Amino acid sequence: MESIQLALDQIPFLKVPMIEARDILDMFVVAFVIYRLIIWIKDTRTWALLKGLASLGLIALAAYIIGLNTVWFIISNLTTFGIIAILVLFQPELRRALEQLGQGKILSSILSMNEKEEAEGLEDDIIVSIAKATMQMAKVKTGALIVIEEKINLEDIVRTGIPIDAVISSELLVNIFEKNTPLHDGAVVICKNRITAATCLLPLSDNNQISKELGTRHRAAIGITEISDAGVIVVSEETGNVSYVKNGHIKRDLNAESVIKILGSSKNKPINQIKLPRWKVKNKHE
Repeated sequence: MESIQLALDQIPFLKVPMIEARDILDMFVVAFVIYRLIIWIKDTRTWALLKGLASLGLIALAAYIIGLNTVWFIISNLTTFGIIAILVLFQPELRRALEQLGQGKILSSILSMNEKEEAEGLEDDIIVSIAKATMQMAKVKTGALIVIEEKINLEDIVRTGIPIDAVISSELLVNIFEKNTPLHDGAVVICKNRITAATCLLPLSDNNQISKELGTRHRAAIGITEISDAGVIVVSEETGNVSYVKNGHIKRDLNAESVIKILGSSKNKPINQIKLPRWKVKNKHE
């Protein structure tokens, strides 16, 4: 270390401060905490917002370097409002982070050496169970909302419902949404091939372009897919029609084969490769 420092001191125009072992340790700890912090937030909608802010920052930097004075003036003067906007947009995440900090969970989450598991596609038998339950509920016009988590964590949504943590089966899904039962109101959330919670509350979309034919259940499905990458299956209580919502877009009037095909595509597996144990795909109108 000293020999390197002496060599650097021989360069007249390069003045490098003394670097000690504790300085290296300091940099390593800071870099590690920042890295773990990024890993911790990357699977939430906060990550998407941060990428948007980073893009805006790059635009501002480019405007300053190139000399786009008007663009630079606008962006630089929006900084104060931007900070307030960040606090408003990140309010749920900031609140959750403070709660976890108080409980000691955030430090263990950030410092944990275990990487978060990548989102896996639904297993074949689970795809079939969901499709079967969906068609059974559609036949008798039982309203249903089934949210399938992907990469973006839905912990905030899960916390609004009743924890279940159960193996997925068509019978259980039908029973949950059965009318006049304690768990029928709200949405079911599926995470990592298990039913995580029921009676969950979803944010309603404020998109004015949504068809007036669609009610609160469909608006809630669109709302959650606008702020996450989740997919949502909706069964209409009025018509029995089955819909699938993804990224704010809705596909309507689906049959069993369509549901299986859509859910199978989440793991890039065509329908003819999905095993259909003990159940034949039928059209929902049969």
